[in-house]
Order: sequence, then C-alpha cells, then structure tokens
Amino acid sequence: MTQIHVLNGPNLNLLGVREPEIYGSTTLADIEARLKEVAPEGVSIVLKQTNYEGGLVELIHDAREIAAGVIINPAAYTHTSVAVLDALKMLDVPVIELHLSNPHTRETFRHHSFVSPVATGIVAGFGASGYELALKGILALIGH
Repeated sequence: MTQIHVLNGPNLNLLGVREPEIYGSTTLADIEARLKEVAPEGVSIVLKQTNYEGGLVELIHDAREIAAGVIINPAAYTHTSVAVLDALKMLDVPVIELHLSNPHTRETFRHHSFVSPVATGIVAGFGASGYELALKGILALIGH
C-alpha cells in the first residue's frame, strides 16, 4: 500500500470555524474524508495535525521511512520554522507545500516561506480543494 502523508500545522484543527472568510467552512475531517474518497486503489491517506512545532517535526520524521510522498500545510510555521525546513530536507520523497489561502496576497510577513526551497511543488489559494490538487500532484510525481 502506497502511503501519502498529509501533515498539518497549528490551528488547522479549527478549520471550518477559524476565520471562514479566509479559510472556508470545510473542516479538516471533511478534507480527510474527501482525500480518502478520491485516492486511487492502493493509496492510503495518512492525515495528521499538530499545534506544536516539535510535533510537526516528529510527523515529518515518521514519514521519512514509510511515505511515498508528503503534502504539508505548515500553517504559521511556514514563515518561522527552520526546524521544519531541516526536517523536510531529510525526506527523500516529493513534498508539496500547501496553503488554503494565497500567502502572497496577505500580510508581508507571510510572503516568506522556509518550506518552499525544499518543496517539489506548491499549491496555494484554492481553499480546501487545494488538498485534492496536491494529491493529484504527488501521485503524478510518484508515477501512481
């Protein structure tokens, strides 16, 4: 079974209630259900979320040996975490950086990403449907 890890950073557990005008009304559970629904046979979706930087680093470490690809929405850690960058550097699989909103249309501090230099691709600004786009991208990159 091919595993795709979908890792989510801080405050994404509150999707659907947190600033719906920016992030939409879809919950993380809705996103997980949809990804599992559209994943082709033989592909397992492992979706995890943490509000802690070290927790996100550990999720990346866990993916190192078992994931065929990683989709990561690091949320605020996109703009602040060298630790997340260093963990992602250790992956030997495609990485898609994902954002629900387009960070470049928001506050200036959101324009810099520590993740982008190591990401194979970036999906931003498509709301919850960005997760499906990222999944399609990862599957194409791994030849599935």
